[in-house]
Amino acid sequence: MIVLEKPYVSDFLIDTIQKNNFYVLETPFSKELLPNNCLIKEQDAIQLKNELFYSNSENSIDWILKNYPKEEICKYIKLCKNKILFREALKSIYPNFYFKKISLSEIEQIDSSELIFPIIIKPSVGFLSFGVYPIKNKFEWENTISKLKQEIEKHKGIFPDEVVNFDEFIIEEIIAGDEYALDAYFNENGEAIILNIFKHPFFDDNDVSDRIYYTSKEIINNNLDNFKEILNKIGKCCNFKNFPFHIELRVDKNSIIPIEINPLRFCGWCITDIAHFAWGINVYEYYLNKLSPDWSKILSKADNSYYYFTMADIPSNIQKEKIKNINYENYLKNIKNPIEIRKINPKQNPVFAIIFAKTNSIDEIKNILKLNMENFIDF
Repeated sequence: MIVLEKPYVSDFLIDTIQKNNFYVLETPFSKELLPNNCLIKEQDAIQLKNELFYSNSENSIDWILKNYPKEEICKYIKLCKNKILFREALKSIYPNFYFKKISLSEIEQIDSSELIFPIIIKPSVGFLSFGVYPIKNKFEWENTISKLKQEIEKHKGIFPDEVVNFDEFIIEEIIAGDEYALDAYFNENGEAIILNIFKHPFFDDNDVSDRIYYTSKEIINNNLDNFKEILNKIGKCCNFKNFPFHIELRVDKNSIIPIEINPLRFCGWCITDIAHFAWGINVYEYYLNKLSPDWSKILSKADNSYYYFTMADIPSNIQKEKIKNINYENYLKNIKNPIEIRKINPKQNPVFAIIFAKTNSIDEIKNILKLNMENFIDF
């Protein structure tokens, strides 16, 4: 069963639902998107047993936890959403990984000399990059905590507590290496089935944004086997089965370490759809129909291009209600070969567009990382 919630559902997902007759929970939001014959009423949905669940948004988590409290899916969600529980579950794989739980009230009281820098602080239950700050040394600590408090005040109440909760934080070591993101699911046997692999570049060491991710034949060939091996270890530790997820990893010469795992969904804002544009894979069909990609066959037909998606983010210092216009024409001059352009309402969301594109130049991707997004916003 699929649970649809804000902030965004792509036409591609809607078409997939209708073509496959997938169950969708009837809510005020889903009723605006789909005809009645695609919807299942709440009282009937609650009676479903042994159902595969998927959601486009973590805003649906509260409903799942409330209505399926004894199902395994709720244990998985709680374990994934709480970064502290997740780290504790993986201690047998990463026995020397440094992390520390801290409450919001304790943050100002902590003696920074007790911490092992460099570190990163983030909500133990979080989403996107809200409340996430890397800190290099104890001299940066006080300034960072001041910024964190301001951000908490700005974003408090926007998301349910099950999605973002600023009451408890995790401090952990900064993980070295290149960052990757995966969309995958554990099947009924607990085996990890990988549907998407992206590389996540950053502008500099202080950048924690989700502006751009890209994939390529080379990226998948070089990482598929190693990523599957580590996912299977994680799945065994957590006993995951029949479970879709989006996971972020850091990779260096000596290790593959997860940053976090997001339950019940693939890459947010439906940008997981890039698998369709790049590889001809419909990730929703693959998961809900229990299919596994034949990557050797798929990649044998692929060229050497980079496929990427970019989220045209609105800087956090901008007051959205003052936005009068987005200059899409100027913004799109930075993207030579767009595949699909999805315009987003900038007054209600943290982005004004999601773009899927193809390029043969890594410089195009690097240039997008450097853009000052205020240049495309009129007030």
